[in-house]
Amino acid sequence: MKPKMNLTTDPWIPVVWKNGQPGLVSLCEAFENGDQIQDLSVRPNERIALMRLLLCITQAALDGPANKDDWRTCKERIKVKTLDYLKKWHSAFELFGDGPRFLQVGGLKAKPKNNKTAKPDDECEDEEGVGDVSKLDLSLATGNNTRLFDNAGGSGRSFSPAQLALMLLSFQCFSPGGRIGILLWQGIDTPGDGTSGHAPCLPSSMLHTFVRGLDLMDTIFLNLITKDTVKIILGMEKWGSPIWENMPVNGTSSDAIRNATETYLGRLVPLSRTIYLADDYASFMLANGLKYDPGIRELSATIIMKSDGSDRIIKGISLDKSLWRELHSLFVIKVASNSIGGPLALANLDVNQAVDLWTGGLAADKAKLLDVVESIFHVPHQMFQDAGQQIYQNGVGFSELISKKMGDAVGFYCEQIKDGSDRKKAAHARYWTAIEGEVPKLLSLLENPAPLGAEGHYYQTAWGKAVLRSARIAYDHACPRGTPRQIQAHALGLKVLFRNQKPSKTKTEAAV
Repeated sequence: MKPKMNLTTDPWIPVVWKNGQPGLVSLCEAFENGDQIQDLSVRPNERIALMRLLLCITQAALDGPANKDDWRTCKERIKVKTLDYLKKWHSAFELFGDGPRFLQVGGLKAKPKNNKTAKPDDECEDEEGVGDVSKLDLSLATGNNTRLFDNAGGSGRSFSPAQLALMLLSFQCFSPGGRIGILLWQGIDTPGDGTSGHAPCLPSSMLHTFVRGLDLMDTIFLNLITKDTVKIILGMEKWGSPIWENMPVNGTSSDAIRNATETYLGRLVPLSRTIYLADDYASFMLANGLKYDPGIRELSATIIMKSDGSDRIIKGISLDKSLWRELHSLFVIKVASNSIGGPLALANLDVNQAVDLWTGGLAADKAKLLDVVESIFHVPHQMFQDAGQQIYQNGVGFSELISKKMGDAVGFYCEQIKDGSDRKKAAHARYWTAIEGEVPKLLSLLENPAPLGAEGHYYQTAWGKAVLRSARIAYDHACPRGTPRQIQAHALGLKVLFRNQKPSKTKTEAAV
């Protein structure tokens, strides 16, 4: 019996209801009962992929919003419009079957090998481009994938249709570039000549940010981008249509490919790889898909200037630097072509109201996936202003200054006891972990900067005291006092840590 799965009517999206219970919902149910769903219950890369899909459906159904005024009033239309849209395009969301398939291409075959052409449902691991479907899950240890969450490893796993749908969507958004097999796509070689680039959500380990609403429907509404914004960022006639409305026939379908790779709606749900799932839930065909220019701005990305000011770059994830240390850069709100700025949805918001943000992504080193990260922040409205951003940025700078002094103190301790062990690394790890929990104290300074005083010193604020306390605890942990020599070295190191603790104004604080 042929498997059946339609994403519009069959449950596959993991959510948490407002009563705290977990569940799976279809696309139709997500929009029908979005005001009763508290949030998605997925990993960071899956959240990003799902948000892009939900936004794509919503904006295609609304054909907008056209501008900011239209955005303010469109929320009440989302449910009816999206349900009508999903009913119209129901057949495009089939996961299996002989007709159109969601994010898969028909007519995909392995190139002849030993006078044999593989069929999509053949068990032929030796054929180029045919393999274990577990490779679609970027968190599993399979093939060349590193082990992010998976402790089982190996191959031969099967998955439910609901799991496959989520894996497929996330893979099309985050598949890393590298060598890849060549297949025949309606009789023509798949693009790339055996190589592939990053899927559009992965370049530079892109940091993604979404506004969090009171429920899933509110979250979707708050992240909609207007047609006016798209015209400014991408240019005229770049609104486009979702890829399922204009699916390329093969790699020579120039108009369909242009829509998929260069327009706003076309890029939201990408076809970065040509894929065809087998009916056994365990194998699939895989080759390169469409090429996505990383220079085209993604709605959830943040664009910053290089440290030397020479060029604009995508703000990426650093596994050595927690997300809260970069929070201020997300609030540079500039809707202009080739400009720096945070996620585009922030431009719609009331700058006099606080905002909840989800931010995260998938870190990669070329074709190697490293880890996923995510954070949630409640940010006062003052962060929308230059003064608030400066207070926050300098508060982060203060913590970095104390981190350096603590490292110097630990280094001095090691010199005194003739110990070459890597105590600094342990001290810094403990320090940054501890102060991450104190970030609300820094954010509170945006609402009430009075504790900074006329001189703008952070050491005398609750944030500054928490930073110094964390540094002292980390230093004590890294520098034991078990012998007379260690006791003496510890005391001398403390002088380094707390030297010039109350200068007239530090370099970091001077800008406040």
